[in-house]
Amino acid sequence: MADEALQVLLGSGLTVLSQPLMYVKVLVQVGYEPLPPTLGRNIFGRQVYQLPGLFAYAKHIVKVDGRAGLFKGLTPRLCSSAIGTVVHGKVLQRYQEAEKAEVRGSPLPSLPASYSSSLLQTSREMVARSAATLITHPFHVITLRCMVQFIGRETKYSGTLSAFATIYREEGILGFFAGLVPRLLGDILSLWLCNMLAYLINTYALENGVSMTEMKSYSQAVTGFFASMLTYPFVLVSNLMAVNNCGLAGGLLPYAPTYSSWLDCWSQLHKEGNMSRGNSLFFRKVPAGKRYVWDERRFR
Repeated sequence: MADEALQVLLGSGLTVLSQPLMYVKVLVQVGYEPLPPTLGRNIFGRQVYQLPGLFAYAKHIVKVDGRAGLFKGLTPRLCSSAIGTVVHGKVLQRYQEAEKAEVRGSPLPSLPASYSSSLLQTSREMVARSAATLITHPFHVITLRCMVQFIGRETKYSGTLSAFATIYREEGILGFFAGLVPRLLGDILSLWLCNMLAYLINTYALENGVSMTEMKSYSQAVTGFFASMLTYPFVLVSNLMAVNNCGLAGGLLPYAPTYSSWLDCWSQLHKEGNMSRGNSLFFRKVPAGKRYVWDERRFR
């Protein structure tokens, strides 16, 4: 119980610290660009037009809404973090209890023990993460919509409880799960890519020995980074679907058409070359072949 409380506390702290970063990232993902490009220099010293990075974007938000403005949507995000941590831990705990209660042999006798164990652990982690995501997704939707309100200066989702009532009244139960499918798919693909790549590196690329212990721990972080990069389009599509056509300016034209499904959203982003929009908040290049529209605060 104490360990679970500690995990919730640490998760909440990280959530608070990362809130400004996520806030800026979501607004960039939607396509909102309140500041025009400026002439700067890239890492090679060449003059290029660049979009404002994280700090310039955050400074603009502070100028408009004050420092507290950087923490819009924090309450539902904290709820999501705390509930998700508890659900994730409970699911893994049930697996451990079931494992102790039954006498079992090797789950996959035809495979190497280490590979079989990796498959089993990854499968359990997948179920735990999916359960946490499914239960906390309504809070995630509210968080995103609270943030996107910055674009149109709306106050439609001003509180967590009132936001639940608003979504249920206007969209029904399905409104709480907008963007869930691509989010789940992205999480599952990222998990399997990360763990399988880490297993291959630790088993075949690194030699066994005490000196390699730290290298094997680092391999998990490195493969996790590459897996998150590869599955980022799922994150982008999920977030866009969560705010699409919800009555907020950021989810309507000119920022986004009304998508018929997440596959339609994916297709449109792919055609426009925007599959990585918001992936980087530093050294942001001006989109090729597009011009900045000051009145709309976006590129087209």
